[in-house]
Amino acid sequence: MKISLRAGEHIYINGAVLRVDRKVSVELVNDVMFLLEGQVMQASDATTAMRQLYFIVQLMLMNPTDIRDAAALYAQHHAALVAVCESREMLEGLAAVDELVETTRYFEALKRIRALFPVEQAILASIATDTEAA
Repeated sequence: MKISLRAGEHIYINGAVLRVDRKVSVELVNDVMFLLEGQVMQASDATTAMRQLYFIVQLMLMNPTDIRDAAALYAQHHAALVAVCESREMLEGLAAVDELVETTRYFEALKRIRALFPVEQAILASIATDTEAA
């Protein structure tokens, strides 16, 4: 896989943070876990349940040598989401995320969680509308 980075951009590879000082292309020739700077969520942006789940999985990807605490937090948060969720689309997505996390395919799990952000937003908007109507 070939990745192009801009000057000053960060990339997270197997727990290491790399910053490049000029425009560069990097070829990853083996199977590694990585995140580009634009895919990294800050803690302050984890404002909804799905964004919090994303942040937890992101921690697992960024620090693969010590995932015990993040894995426990993930299990609790995921179980709580499944317990309260009524949307079939969301439940199917959460099941897929759980399967990816169990097989340590964190990057793919993050992609799947990001795909659920609009679903969550629609649910939250519907709840807000119902609350205003009542």
